[in-house]
Amino acid sequence: MEQRSEGITELVLAYAQANPPQNVRDIMRLSVLDWAACGVAGARHGAFGPWSRGCEAVGPASRFDGRAGSVAEAAMVNGTLSHALDFDDTHFAHIGHPSVVVVSAALAMAEAKSATLNDMVDAALVGAEASVAVGLWLGRAHYQVGFHQTATSGAFGATVAAGRLMRLSEAQMRHALGLCATMASGLKSQFGTMGKPLNAGLAARAGVEAAQWAALGMTAAHDGLAGLLGFGATHHGAAEPVPMQWRMDAVSHKFHACCHGLHASLEAVRDVDVLNATRIEISTHPRWMTVCNQAAPDTGLGAKFSYAHVMAMAAYGRDTGDIAQFSDDCARDPHLVAFRDRVHVSADDGLSEMQARVQVDGIEYSHDLDAPQPYSAREARVRGKSKGLIGAQADTLWRAI
Repeated sequence: MEQRSEGITELVLAYAQANPPQNVRDIMRLSVLDWAACGVAGARHGAFGPWSRGCEAVGPASRFDGRAGSVAEAAMVNGTLSHALDFDDTHFAHIGHPSVVVVSAALAMAEAKSATLNDMVDAALVGAEASVAVGLWLGRAHYQVGFHQTATSGAFGATVAAGRLMRLSEAQMRHALGLCATMASGLKSQFGTMGKPLNAGLAARAGVEAAQWAALGMTAAHDGLAGLLGFGATHHGAAEPVPMQWRMDAVSHKFHACCHGLHASLEAVRDVDVLNATRIEISTHPRWMTVCNQAAPDTGLGAKFSYAHVMAMAAYGRDTGDIAQFSDDCARDPHLVAFRDRVHVSADDGLSEMQARVQVDGIEYSHDLDAPQPYSAREARVRGKSKGLIGAQADTLWRAI
């Protein structure tokens, strides 16, 4: 795709009509599998059962809880359940989880429109690209001030995905984006609560409804994103220039069931025996120091945000890709607790948010999550992760995808 800068609304409209290249389609298919496995596993998480059973269950669209509902309601339920475990893909260009929002909207609409799986994948892909582009346009300050990019920029991606499957005209899509601009929301204050995955579900529903309402003739501001008092101006947007290019091939799939900020350090020592190390020094980007550097967590949830504890888990052969390992008992295991004293974490602003450097008794190892990897290696790990989450069902899903 030719790289060119243009107004954000025109850029999003261009993505809505774009023909994606095959290599990015291939990555999107992996994200669909990853999303589905996370959603099936998330539905088994009992905490959301009463909530999902209370949601409307009449309509054409399938849900991870085994029921069917309206397109908008199914998008909301699936978006929430697929983000419930916080194990889904992340795009670090803007720090957002694209697939939980856009695939949830795309699949629900595809079912209602009897669209092909290929059409659904393409719609989800251009929606994801649009969400990342909007996130880049809003800028890092939008996220830092407290807005949850998964929900805010994600809602615009869901609008594009649903609108493409509905074959909205350019004028209708513009109105849909304007309607979305007055609905998109989501706050980081919900992190650590059930409100965080709900942010993703509400964004998926907002995108579907915006597209549906535009198709029914509802109009909105001509430029709800960048216009006077539009979304950017009122939501701490920086209006960064964004070139048009494909970015979903750089999406990061989670292979450890913990905060993404810990992943580069775990990957750095993936093939290293650290059990007998006397001192482990981890250097990381400064932003992670206040996100995932709990020195002495005493709960499984806290362990997911601790360099010291996940390094101890790796030393003792605990599978950090297994959600069940992050239990309260694991956080209090005396062997792991004692090992944490060997781990020392410091900030290095010369590293990107995707990089980590680990010194094990003076021997240095490093990893960059942004480093290209062969498709075959990524496929193997996504399929392995999915099988670990939902068993043989993952193979059946992959054949269908």
